[in-house]
Amino acid sequence: METVWANVAGALTLGRVGFAVGAFVFTFLFSLAATAFVVVRLPVDYFTAVRKPLPLEGKPFGLRIAALVGRNMIGVLLILLGLLMSLPGVPGQGLLMVLLGLMLTDIPGKRRLEQALVRRKLVQRAINGVRERFSKPAIEIPEATTAV
Repeated sequence: METVWANVAGALTLGRVGFAVGAFVFTFLFSLAATAFVVVRLPVDYFTAVRKPLPLEGKPFGLRIAALVGRNMIGVLLILLGLLMSLPGVPGQGLLMVLLGLMLTDIPGKRRLEQALVRRKLVQRAINGVRERFSKPAIEIPEATTAV
């Protein structure tokens, strides 16, 4: 048992600890900056609008497919990062990152899930707080619908 702790203590060099702290700070700041960038650019009616414009409408088919695949891959990555950031002790705004990832993906039921997330008071306050800092109006919150 002593050799295990000796190996762990030997592996914890100042450089490795510094790298871990640097990676921690970088990912935290990157998630905040990326989230703020997207939240500020969202149209006020993003969550209540009926039809969203198609990305790259009128562009060549190959470019649209490449953009669609790339956007979905980035969206899945953001969802996974958001789920990771939702864990206790991990820095970042997890639910907002999951919401951003969902907004990028094309999966069935995504609109309902986006609306359910944005109806949460914590998420609303976070989004509108960021928008307020950049002098943007608050987003429109969709009404909760009940299944009949």
